[in-house]
Order: sequence, then C-alpha cells, then structure tokens
Amino acid sequence: MALPQTKLDATEARLAALTLPAGPAWLTELREAALGRVRAMGLPGRRDEYWKYTRPDTLVQAEPVPAAVFEADEAPVFSTIDALRIVFVDGVFDAEASDDLAAEGLKITRLADAPDIHWAKDLYGQLEVNGQTPVERPLAALNTAFATDGVLIRVTGEVSRPVNLSYYHKAEASDVVLHHVVKLEEGASLTLLENGPAAARFNKVLEVEIADNAKFNHVRAQGRDHERRAATHTFTRLGTESAFKSFTLTANGVMTRNECVIELTGDDAIAHVAGACMGDGDDFHHDDTVFITHDALNCESRQVFKKVLRNGATGVFQGKILVKEGAQKTDGYQISQSLLLDDDAQFLAKPELEIYADDVACSHGSTSGAIDEAALFYLKSRGVPTDKATDLLVLAFLAEAVEEIEAEELRDEIVGRLEGWLERRRG
Repeated sequence: MALPQTKLDATEARLAALTLPAGPAWLTELREAALGRVRAMGLPGRRDEYWKYTRPDTLVQAEPVPAAVFEADEAPVFSTIDALRIVFVDGVFDAEASDDLAAEGLKITRLADAPDIHWAKDLYGQLEVNGQTPVERPLAALNTAFATDGVLIRVTGEVSRPVNLSYYHKAEASDVVLHHVVKLEEGASLTLLENGPAAARFNKVLEVEIADNAKFNHVRAQGRDHERRAATHTFTRLGTESAFKSFTLTANGVMTRNECVIELTGDDAIAHVAGACMGDGDDFHHDDTVFITHDALNCESRQVFKKVLRNGATGVFQGKILVKEGAQKTDGYQISQSLLLDDDAQFLAKPELEIYADDVACSHGSTSGAIDEAALFYLKSRGVPTDKATDLLVLAFLAEAVEEIEAEELRDEIVGRLEGWLERRRG
C-alpha cells in the first residue's frame, strides 16, 4: 500500500539530510536493505497507532532541535564502578577517554572499524528486522541504515567486570545515531552499563543475542540534560535457559522514547525489563513501549515500570505480552504505575495481552494516583518534615522497579541518584 503523501514527503526530507556511511560490503548491503525498509514504512506520525500518545515530530524532522549543554554538578553515573569504559562524545568514539578494548572473555570491535569478514554480519540489523512484525518501528530501521558507529561485542565466557558505555553531549546541535550488537555465546555472561545524554538528538539501537544458558544484565541511566531528545530501541532474542534483565533510570529531558522488543525462543528463558522515571515540568515527555513474545515452553517475563510526574510532566506506557500457540507454562507479569505529585501531570497507559496458549499465567495492571495521605500523615506525625516524608514515599513507590537490578552495588548507585534528584527538587 502506498504511503500517504505527507508521510512520504516527511520521510524523504529526513533521508535527504543523511548519507549512508562507508563500510565493508556486508555492512553496506545491510544498510541499503534497512533504507529500503524505511522507505516502505515511512517515518512515524501522530496517526500511527503506536505513536498516538507521543509526538514524533522532533525525532523525525531533518534537523535536530538544539539542546543546551547541561553542566552537571556531580560525577557521571557509574563512575565509581570498576568497569571497562567505552566513551562516545557526540557520537564520536573517544579513544583517549576509553579503556583498552581488549578484555578477557570479550571481543570488541567498533562498528566504524568493522572488517570485511566479521561475526556481526549474521546479526547486525537482524533482530531489528524481526522486531518490525507485527508493529513497524521505522526509527530503528533508520538507525540500522545510518548508524555511524557503535560497538560489536562478542562474549565468549563469564565476564566479571561490567562494560560501561558512556555518552557525552558537548555540541548543542549534535545529532547522533549509534548501533550496538552484543552476542553472548553459550554459558557466557555480561553486565552492560550505559549512561549519559549522548546528544541533542539521540537515536540508538542495541541488539542482543543470548545463547543457551547465557545471562545478560543491562543497567542504563539516561542523562540529566534538560533539553535532550532520544529514541532508543533494544532488541533481544533468548535461547534455552537464558536470562535477560534490563533496568532504565530516566530523569529530565524533553522527549524520551524507549522501546524494548524481546523474543523468548528457547524453553525456560527469563526476561525482565524495568524502568524508573522522574519527570518535572510541562515540557517533559517520557514513553516506554515494550513488546514481549513468548514462543517457547515454561518461560517467564516481567515488565515493571514506575513513573513519578509533576508540574505538567507526561508519562506513557505501552506494553504487550504475546503468547504464541504452543508456548505453554508461560508466566507473564506486567505492571505500570504512576505517582502524580500534582493535578497537572498525566499518565497514559495501554497494557495488552494476546494469548494463544491455554496453560499460562499472565497478568497486567496499570494505576495512577497521588501520594498516600494516610502514609504521609503517619510520617509527619513522627516528626518527619513534609518534603522529606514525600521523598520517602516516592522512593518506596519506585522500589519494585529498582529491585529488578541484581547487583547491590548498582542498585545503591541508582537509589543514590534518585535521592539526589528529589533533594534538588526539594531545594
């Protein structure tokens, strides 16, 4: 079916401002195929079903909206964690600020340096292609076509030290497209950390292939820049008895759209995805969109998303669990909740279940509410100031999402950042 003229014009205007990066033949072929997908789908508009709560205009227009560079008054998230650091400044790899990419149990290559023969040629863009059905995700295809850099990580064993991808924003009009691919071999394990605002406008794709008995932990903190805009996609495929756990902390920013697409294709696999969001101001818009497909026996999935919103901030959650025929013994859990600290904030939710198997345990729920007045009164009656009592209740509200982080050290880091955000707002 032909695209509407308005969508076609908007798509071509965006593509006219871009050039396919140079690279080996296999990568050029995959980029050209992705470009074809973008042209066939068209870039998203407000009339698209999965964009009706979020205006994609600034994510798809030819030039980014400039964003003032935010000068942080604290050290970057995860800076105290012993990790292998890979640094990008406005999308450009910073070798001097990064650690040596050689690490035991890891094979790391920059996408910009990918050789003519590389293991990623069988994976780059492939999970993104799978994730286009049944819901089209054209910004992800745009990324596959035009990503200028990223990391290709092959994990062959148990890696004790996390890999930390740090993104710095230095130029007010930076427009960054990064694409990462992670492949975990059978029995391997890795913790991947991400932090920083990255750019005025950031389009990122992370593809993760998890083989049998492998384990991948992902903890992400999206930077404090007040004017940044970002569209991120995580595509994951899990093998037998494998595990994927991902948590995202988001504070500030004008527009953030985080999409996560998970395929459980091996029996007894586990996938948990969670997020905590703190929004303040009527220019704050945060969207979590999740699609989990159960296509194997006895698999478990959890979606836990909590948003704290005030002063006109908007939060969105779209989450779906699809249980295919034959995916018996599925255990699917989904919860999305918002804490609205005033009457101006709003939370828009679209939870979905689609089940074609008869021996499953699936549930979903979504709630919005204000601070529990009884709990607040109890704390105040014990001498706790109102602002401090409110902060304690906010942290308690977010606790279920934060508890999805396995490592205590990382949990403590995230809780500390949440406490700092609340203290600054209280001040």
